[in-house]
Amino acid sequence: MIFSVAMTKTLSAELSAHLTRADGDEDVCIATYAWSTGRGRRTALLREAVLPQEGDRLVHGNASFNGGYVLRAASEAARRGEGIVLLHSHPGAVSWQGLSGPDRDTESEYQRVAQAITGLPLVGMTLGTGAAAWSARLWPTAAAPDYAEAVRVVGDTLATTWFDVARPVPIATRYQKRTVAAWGAKRQADIARFRVLVVGVGSVGLDIAARLAATGIEHLGVMDIDVVEDLNLDRMVGATRDDAAQRRRKTEVAARIATAASTANSFTVDVHNLSITDPAGLEVALDYDVIFSCVDRPWPRSVLNGLAYSDLIPVIDGGIALETLPNGEMRGGTWRAHAIVPGRPCMQCNGQLRVNELTLDRDGRLDDPEYIRNAGLAVQAGSPNVAALAASVSAAQLAQFVSLVAAPAGIGVAAPLRYWLAPHHLEHLDAASGAYCAYENGLAHGDGRIVLTGGPTVIDDEPKTAVLATERPATRLWRQIVDWWAALRARRLR
Repeated sequence: MIFSVAMTKTLSAELSAHLTRADGDEDVCIATYAWSTGRGRRTALLREAVLPQEGDRLVHGNASFNGGYVLRAASEAARRGEGIVLLHSHPGAVSWQGLSGPDRDTESEYQRVAQAITGLPLVGMTLGTGAAAWSARLWPTAAAPDYAEAVRVVGDTLATTWFDVARPVPIATRYQKRTVAAWGAKRQADIARFRVLVVGVGSVGLDIAARLAATGIEHLGVMDIDVVEDLNLDRMVGATRDDAAQRRRKTEVAARIATAASTANSFTVDVHNLSITDPAGLEVALDYDVIFSCVDRPWPRSVLNGLAYSDLIPVIDGGIALETLPNGEMRGGTWRAHAIVPGRPCMQCNGQLRVNELTLDRDGRLDDPEYIRNAGLAVQAGSPNVAALAASVSAAQLAQFVSLVAAPAGIGVAAPLRYWLAPHHLEHLDAASGAYCAYENGLAHGDGRIVLTGGPTVIDDEPKTAVLATERPATRLWRQIVDWWAALRARRLR
């Protein structure tokens, strides 16, 4: 299983301030961590700093821990069911750091202490103070560490230090010249290595998946439980009438289009025919670095809203609402985009998510026409939308992604945005986090998160997965041949 580390931008700044000394000496400190376990990746989420008190460490050019400090921190972590992280600095270093002999001996010796007191393996970390470059390793035993593939610092920006041995630097291709010119080769290499998941690949999600692939992302995931129908074709640009006739999965269509659009030398698209509201869907999502939320129901939004804080995975959400006049003409519309990250208000606090609708969605009430009619609720599915405007939502979400990973002019993601169509007015919403927000107060809880998954998976009005499962072998073979030919033709055209 892949190992990684993540922490908030606020905690990274606190630890960096302690470890970076004005006299240029090394320093040490301790933090606690909780696990976030996905299907193929396990992430140590740093929770709190346990800074040294008088006599807890010795600074002498190099720096060392006193045993009492480690025991105190481990005991404090054990009371909360957490593990400990031993951190030290390498003054002036600007990249991923290995272990010197003395550093290896120190971490190896304290591995036994950490394991005995907390029941969890020790994590060791190094800060290269020249460029705030973090590196990390896990000590399952005292014999040798397993190095993390990356350390992610999450806030209004996503700053990542990569272990190039585990995640080699991608080589820019001739198809990416204009992209590299926009933000440089190093930034391109960083962005290309992110694992990005698009949840919901209808009109907006399909466009986002294709554009991420064209940008050079090497590892893309698409998640949806629905199939293409005739009524989708006026918005799903790239889906065909044959896709609708064959009731092809939206994820298959998204994978085909993204593969054709990819500019990377090595491109992988993982297809997840799951709902994010199912435990299996959440488990898959925890393997990704950034998630695009392209769903229109409260329950999946709530799950994504929660994991943005509990598991420190940035979620970029958006949506559109169009209104018509009684005579059928367009009244107007709005679309929204926001990055859900530590330090920014969650979807409940910014008004995109309502708790009462979450409960109704989980109970299946939002699929009960009689209940909706009697309660006077807005219909959740089948709302007006057009391809020309859906592109505005995908553009707004992708712009938030660029701010998150590239920080133009040093500026990260914006406050929640809402665009009013009729007057063409962009509004920066004055949203603030609630003091008792359950989502945001679950920061870095990882596997101890509030459970929001479970229950039945709803696929519109009929179980379309069953239709796919029972299709004739000849039809299935024909679909596979068509998909193979489309992928082959796309490679030849490139």
